[in-house]
Amino acid sequence: MKSDVIKRLKDEDVKKLFPEPNLYLSVMASLTTVQHLTGQVGQIEKTLLGQIRLRDDFKGLLAIPGIGITLGLTIMLEVGDIRRFEAVGNYASYCRCVQSVRRSNDKKTGEGNRKNGNKYLSWAYVEAANMAKRYYPTIKRYYEKKSAKTNTTVAIKAVAHKLARASYYVLKDEAVFDEKRLFG
Repeated sequence: MKSDVIKRLKDEDVKKLFPEPNLYLSVMASLTTVQHLTGQVGQIEKTLLGQIRLRDDFKGLLAIPGIGITLGLTIMLEVGDIRRFEAVGNYASYCRCVQSVRRSNDKKTGEGNRKNGNKYLSWAYVEAANMAKRYYPTIKRYYEKKSAKTNTTVAIKAVAHKLARASYYVLKDEAVFDEKRLFG
């Protein structure tokens, strides 16, 4: 059962699905908790959106697949001034979207501090990647192709890396997001 179907279940629906009394009570307790927390999250989001607005220079982020108002605000608050990053690689590294491996002559010479960078930007781009692969066919194809070669975690990080790179150019150059340029 999908989560949106579960959230809309009524008491009589749960009784039909789970006629055994103890199981019914357990499911109702979980459903009540989910509904309560959903309401609390909605209230928090409403309060925050009343206190902060997306700056004009960050509104271009909303055109990037998977990035909505909440992730856009997160990116805006965590990045600050995009001009502090000299190159797109520096930004991707700060977002924890690249490996921290040092190579020389195609040989591994060491590892850096993989916890360097901003964990909140990493989270935001992974969330955006998960949403993008769900609703954008081009990104879904890229994700599936990547996950066939490696594991799903690496594939989602690859999508997150591409979205972070796109965000950098949208913010720095005030470019319009073009899905074809990013995913071929």
